Amino acid sequence: MDIMETMRGRLVVSCQAAETSPLHATEHIVALARAAVLGGASGVRIEGVRNVQAVRGVIGLPIIGITKIAQPGSDVYITPSLDDVRNLAAAGADVIAFDATDRPRPVPVVDIVGEIVRLKKISMADISTLAEARQAIAAGADFVGTTLSGYTPYTTGTTAPDFALMQDLAAAGIPFVAEGRIWEPEQARRALELGAAFVVVGSAITRPDEITRRFADALAGGAR
Repeated sequence: MDIMETMRGRLVVSCQAAETSPLHATEHIVALARAAVLGGASGVRIEGVRNVQAVRGVIGLPIIGITKIAQPGSDVYITPSLDDVRNLAAAGADVIAFDATDRPRPVPVVDIVGEIVRLKKISMADISTLAEARQAIAAGADFVGTTLSGYTPYTTGTTAPDFALMQDLAAAGIPFVAEGRIWEPEQARRALELGAAFVVVGSAITRPDEITRRFADALAGGAR
């Protein structure tokens, strides 16, 4: 299976749940992943080694694996260590995504990428700016994701998908994936039109608490 071609031009669904969510248990993550595949997803993004292993046991489509582990003295927590990379690879992730932002970090980006290459996996660098994307590609990353735009101190203040960043990435010839704050199918289509290899959608599909809140807040606002 050509991992990238399987996902190209299509939808990948991020199946994650916060620790406070009723869907946090592994069996629920597996159910979300199976439902996403039934709905037409070409792959899934899964957080946690145990969850990746469980999902790998029931689906044959590509899995983008990550961990989320807080690090002392650093805001970098998406796949922050070499052990995280190794554990995700052993669990069955095809693509390993990691934080490649320009913030104090426990392990240099080049070392994370090098370990992913050694394990013969595909690397996805989650970035928030064009400069970070350039640095990640220079370090050897296979492609970048706009995942962290809006979530770093120097990119806060926007609520929509960062289409401007997507345009800049395309103009620079940097292979990228659109991810982050994509709530509508029209936004996903626009991301592809701007050059995204594929689109990752999470909360709008797999977080019913967030979806419910959007509707509840809209109705409450209209009732004022």
